[in-house]
This record gives sequence, C-alpha cells and structure tokens, in this order.
Amino acid sequence: MCGIALVRLLKPLEFYHKKYGTAFYGLNKLRLLLQKQRNRGQDGAGIATIKLSPMPGTQYINRNRSNANDYLADVFRGIYQHFEDLTPEEMADTHWLKENVPFMGEILLGHLRYGTHGGNGIQTCHPFLRRNNWITRNLVLAGNFNMTNVDELFEELVGYGQYPKEKSDTVTVLEKIGHFLDAEVQRLFDWHKSEYYDNTVITDLIIKGLDVRRVLKRASKRLDGGYVMAGMIGHGDAFVMRDPHGIRPAFYHINDEIAVVASERPAIQTAFGIHCSKIQELTPGHALIIKKDGTTTEELYMQPEEKKACSFERIYFSRGTDIDIYLERKNLGQLLAKTVLKSVNYDIENTVFSYVPNTAESAFLGLVKGVEERLNVSKRKKILELGKDAKGKKLEKILSLSPRVEKIVVKDAKLRTFIADAASRGDLISHVYDVTYGIVCNDKDNLVLLDDSIVRGSTLKNSILKIVSRLRPKKIVIVSSAPQIRYPDCYGIDMSKMNEFVAFKALVALLKEHEKEHLLQETYERCKAQVNLPAKEMKNELIPLYDTFSYTDISKKIAEIVTPKGIKPKIEVIYQTIEDLHKACPNHKGDWYFSGIYPTPGGNKVVNKAFINYMEKSDARAY
Repeated sequence: MCGIALVRLLKPLEFYHKKYGTAFYGLNKLRLLLQKQRNRGQDGAGIATIKLSPMPGTQYINRNRSNANDYLADVFRGIYQHFEDLTPEEMADTHWLKENVPFMGEILLGHLRYGTHGGNGIQTCHPFLRRNNWITRNLVLAGNFNMTNVDELFEELVGYGQYPKEKSDTVTVLEKIGHFLDAEVQRLFDWHKSEYYDNTVITDLIIKGLDVRRVLKRASKRLDGGYVMAGMIGHGDAFVMRDPHGIRPAFYHINDEIAVVASERPAIQTAFGIHCSKIQELTPGHALIIKKDGTTTEELYMQPEEKKACSFERIYFSRGTDIDIYLERKNLGQLLAKTVLKSVNYDIENTVFSYVPNTAESAFLGLVKGVEERLNVSKRKKILELGKDAKGKKLEKILSLSPRVEKIVVKDAKLRTFIADAASRGDLISHVYDVTYGIVCNDKDNLVLLDDSIVRGSTLKNSILKIVSRLRPKKIVIVSSAPQIRYPDCYGIDMSKMNEFVAFKALVALLKEHEKEHLLQETYERCKAQVNLPAKEMKNELIPLYDTFSYTDISKKIAEIVTPKGIKPKIEVIYQTIEDLHKACPNHKGDWYFSGIYPTPGGNKVVNKAFINYMEKSDARAY
C-alpha cells in the first residue's frame, strides 16, 4: 500500500524562481505530497530526480533513500545538505544550481514504503535504478504494487537471457520494463543507423521517437497483480501506469507549469491549492506519459477490465480528507444503524455510542446520523400519539431523547514492551488504550464501539475489550464498518496467511463444533489438485467452505473468540454486509478479501496456496 508522487516541471527552473521566489519549487512540492501521504508508508522513503539535457560526463540522476525512524525528514536532510554552504548569489542562479548541485532536476519521483514482507533495509526502499551509459536506457522506477506471479515473471527474465540479482516483484518488474526499453531503443538505433546517421544524432532521434506506450504494453503482458508504477527514463521521458482493473489508486493534475501524479487526491489538492474538480483519476489500463518536451498524454497500453478498485482503500487505508472517501465512510456507518439499534433493543436511553480507533471517526459520524434518523421517526410517531397532549414535559421528554455520543476509548502513547518479561508484557500491551470513567452506568448501559475493520481480533481481545469491560456495561457491541475479512489479499495490503484471520478461526471452530472437520481435508485435497493447473483454470475452493455456515453464525463465533476470559459483559460483534459495502462505495467494488472473488487469476492461486500452507502448518507467505 505504498505511496508515490511524481512532479514534472514544465518550465525552466528560472521560471519558478522568478514566480515563486525559490529554485526549490519542485522539491518543496514533492516533499509536501509525500508528507500528506505518510499514511501510505511507515517503513522508509526515497526520492530521485533527473536533470533534462545534461552535458555528457555530468551526474544527471540523483537518488536518496532512508529507513530511519524519521525517514522523510532524513531523506530531505540528505538533499538539503548540498545547499548549506552556498552563497545567496549561487542560490539565486538557477543555471548554476542545475549544472553544479545534485537534485536540481525537472523530473522528481518520490516514494513512501509500506513493507509487506522481506526486510526493511534501505535497499528495499524505492525508487529503484537500472543504470546504463546510454541516457535513453537508464530507468528509475517506484511503485505501489504486488504481483501474484513473481516466479513466472522471473523465469521469463531468465528466458530472455538475463541473470536477475534477486527474485522480488520490484526488481523483476524493473528488469522487465528495462528489457523492453532496451529493445525499443535498439530497434530505433538499428532503424536510424541504416540511414547512416551519426550516433550522437541517432541518440536525439531515439529521444524524440521513443514509444513509451509500446514499451509498457510489451512489458505488462504477463503481469498479474494490482499496481501503479511510476518511472523516469534517463533522457527525460516519464510515465505512470495503472493496472487494467484499477486496483491501486492514482490521480493527476496538469497545467501549463507542472504535471503531478500522486496516490491520493487530497495530497495534490493541498500541495497545489486546487479544487478536486481539476484532478483526474488515471484510467485503468492507461498510462500517463510525459515526454521530454513536456507533451503529456493519457494512453491505453492494456485493455481495461471490469473495474475492481480496492474497497479497503475507502474503508480504512486512504486518508479520509478526500470528499468522496469521507462521504463513503459516513455511508458505511449509516447503513449499520438499523442492525445496531436492533442489537441494543432500541434502548437509546441506556446505550452509549463511541468508536475506536481514530480512523473510524467518519464512519461513526454516519452511524450516529443513521441512529438519529431512526430516532426521529420514533419521536414523530410518539408526538402524533400524544395528540392534543403534545406539550409540556411529555413533549420535552420526547424531544430531548438523543444518542449518547461519548469519547470512551483513548489511545495512549505506544508503550515499549520489548524489555518486559513474557509474563508482564501482555498486561502492558492491554494498557495501550485507556478509557473515560464514569460515563457508562454500571450493569445498566449498553456500550457500542465502532471499528473500521476487524482482521485478527487480537487487539480487541487483548486490549480494548479488557479495558472497556472495567466500565461494567451490561453489553458491549463491537461494530465493524468493513465486512468479515475472510481471504488473503495479494494486491497491496499484506493479509496473506489464513490463520491470522479471526473469521477463518471462527470457521474452523464451527466446523469442529459441528463435527465437519472432514471438510477441511476435502478442501485441502481440492486445492492440491489444482496446484499444477494454469492460474486461469483455478477456482477459489474456500468459498464453499465458508458457505457451510451463515454470516451471522460466523459473527457470533468471532464474538466468542475475541471475548477475554473472566469479563462480565456480554459481547456481540456486528459486521458490515458486502451488499451495503457496495451501496456505500459504488465505484470501488474490489472486495476479494471479503467475498473471495479475485479480479485476476493469480488471486485464486494465492488463496488456495494460503489454505494449503495452513493445512501443512507452514508459515510461508502464499505469494
């Protein structure tokens, strides 16, 4: 779920110095774009810049990366140190700066890393470089992606005669695009060489004639995954490509001064002070291509498929400052109101409504709105029943009834538990959250807590439910604005192991209770039977297994699993339905982690492999 930001200055550096008073306009904007997308990466950051039309023998590609605790500040400290000893005259001379100081380029690419697996060393931070003495063959790449078929892509590279240095999706994709970039450059070279052009002239002709769309089309033929990839080619072309299902997000804005791309729309709005109507979403299966001369086009490189934009982006991961996401999250909460009221037997007077964590606030506002709307219907009915007596204390009592909205759970600063012994560590973790005392009436009030999603249930069991039970509510209702997460995600969010899902644990527990454990073995055998099939012929064998029990049955079992031993209140867990999820987020119907319906063939391969790993007690990732 990484974040990207691409800035292409369409004017000379001197223009920005004169208009905005600084030669660092591009760097400043890139930093702000990354700062406003820090939700998309906590493991590291990196930026790279390219200077247009450099003199041979000069450094025109610069890169700096960091995985320090303050990674973003650290990246820019490393950049700004090149300017510390410059005179005011040098700082004002944009031509001198470009020729003599690193990172004074017209094309800037930034990346925030959200590690999904492997190490978190600096070598895993994007952007990645593929170096070459030919300016047209240098490639810089950063992306937000996961591929389900890395092994297949790796073998393809080996088949080309390459010897890749490692088997990771990032390096594999970099080398695959690089391979076809080399081929395109060589094709153009051979074409022009036949006309006896001088080699230096041919380089200029290659720069003008390089077909970036053709490169991306050839390179992406066998990609299976969700991706947005941004790249810069040494001579000055740049591109951002989005997968044909639109799984991962990308937005862009272009005017006569700048072209900018980011993973999230509000980042562009804030960085450039523009209205959302001036920002476009990159079309699935298309690439935004920016040529060296500044010509910018959105071009089809792969036929778009049914749009399956990730709904988890809308529920939780993306920043809620996007107007559409904010309203969608409110709708998610509002659609839960009926079920929540039924759970507390419509006892508004004796129910306290709250939420945890802070990312659930928007959905909580929607839940409260939904409760208020249904309460108003009830009020109207009671007032009409009063008839002529609709006055005085009776009327005031009806009108005064409103949801009891309180801030109950507060997250404290994260406790350092690594130095604690095993016996005390669990108790320390349980105190990551604190509660507001004295609001909930002992053994009388219901407590409704809205969460944006429940994946593993461990935080609920080990921390939240333990501490809120001390308030002695009669009943605790945990409400998830997301549906039950049942299946692995292989396109971005790292949810790849079956035994980590509390919904799957509930399924297994129910199978044991009903003496249907044999279905696990039968499902395993069906998964094993598909191992050597082409991905396109595989099907998700876990869907029938989940269908053994109702949605409600699994929610009830989840409630039992997350209930800590020894607490008095009754625990109920309510999940959003997939149907209502689609109502709230009609344009983002990627729901494979909820429904098991994957947008690419590799998804079915991953889910079956994840189940095989579970049955074989393997802790390996499924992709």
